[in-house]
Amino acid sequence: MTIDESARIRAGADTARFRLAVVEQALLLFAEKGYEATTVDEIAEAAGISRRTFFRQFRSKEDVIFADHESQLAQAAAFLDGSDGDPWELVCSAVVQVFERFTQWREIAARRYRVVRQVPALREREIVTVFRYERLFTDFLRERLPEVPDLSRVQFTAAVTATHNYLLRRMVRGESDAGAADLRQELAAIPRGAPGEEMVVAVFPRGMAPRRVADLVTRQLGSL
Repeated sequence: MTIDESARIRAGADTARFRLAVVEQALLLFAEKGYEATTVDEIAEAAGISRRTFFRQFRSKEDVIFADHESQLAQAAAFLDGSDGDPWELVCSAVVQVFERFTQWREIAARRYRVVRQVPALREREIVTVFRYERLFTDFLRERLPEVPDLSRVQFTAAVTATHNYLLRRMVRGESDAGAADLRQELAAIPRGAPGEEMVVAVFPRGMAPRRVADLVTRQLGSL
């Protein structure tokens, strides 16, 4: 890694920490005063920045709510672009990394959850944000696995993001202490779309001997 690359990484990390600090202050104000009643000037004052600096980093109050998702999406995209291996597993790894980062600022995730639940416009923005993750993962699979039916890719990424969101919401609501290992286990159970793979279903009488079943299955598979 060159000096310039290291400097860019540090600068990116500093920007992410700064934005997260502003997010935290904004969420505290939203919880105290309500989303609609909180102004941009109040957020900037609480975060110790100017109004101009606020608008250099965020376009609106709504952007503050989901600012850390921008960093999450960028990090997930960078991980996928720079990784080799089984594409299905790489998507799962990217999802686990997103989950782990959210657990590092669990309180912020919990505050956002409470605010979003109270504001219909924010719930709509949340749906769009979830779709952006799905699109990122689906586009990656399209690039790495062009031979796989598109429906299989879409079904997989929808299941992966839904599983992540289910465990994350239970965590922020205090209903579960599930961690990254639990998420990995659940993701491992999601079917991968294997191109050209056929399913063979066989029905045999309940009392047939196992050896006889094995012989018949072997004979039939050999004729396919």
